[in-house]
Order: sequence, then C-alpha cells, then structure tokens
Amino acid sequence: MPLFGNTFSPKKTPPRKSASLSNLHALDRTTKEVELGLEYGAPSISIAGQSLKFENGQWIAGRLFAGVVQCKDLQRLRKRNQQLEEENNLLRLKVEILLDMVKDLTSVVVIKLV
Repeated sequence: MPLFGNTFSPKKTPPRKSASLSNLHALDRTTKEVELGLEYGAPSISIAGQSLKFENGQWIAGRLFAGVVQCKDLQRLRKRNQQLEEENNLLRLKVEILLDMVKDLTSVVVIKLV
C-alpha cells in the first residue's frame, strides 16, 4: 500500500469516431449509380494506333481491327514481312554493286579515251 495513494492511474482515452459518417458504403451499386450518377462505361485504351475496349471480361479490338486479324494471320504476315525485308536488302546490295561496276567501267573508258 503506497503512502500517498496510487501514483499510476492513466487517463482513459476517448472513444474513436467512426471512419465514415456517411451511409454511402451501405448502399448497393445500382442505388449508388442512380444517386451519384456513376456510369463510367467500358474502359478503353489506344496503343500504337489500335484501340482496345474492355467488354464482358475481355479486351476486344476496336472497330478498325475487329475480327480482321487473327493470331495465325498475324504470325504469317510478320514472317512474310521479314522475308520481303531480307529480299529488299539483297536487291539494294545488288544495285549498289552494279552501280559501282558501271562507275568503274566508265572511268576505265574515259581514261582510255584521254
């Protein structure tokens, strides 16, 4: 028993206020949409010139590419594009070699004429 009474007596903390005083959290989604006008629509993005829209749990291509290009077609087109690029590079090299040959030939002819 202490001489001057109980020296340790902490003060009681006041009760906390609730996190939200509004009752909006209790409303269901349709009521919130009617009350607050929360009609966002389907999310859509545009990447590299192609628009995508999120509908029914899947990303769907925009109207420009919708249903036109399938995965297999895309792979086939990429492969064909690569082949054409390689062929184009080869033809450019051949033209460059032919131009060098014509230049050398004309310089030899000019030298002989002089």
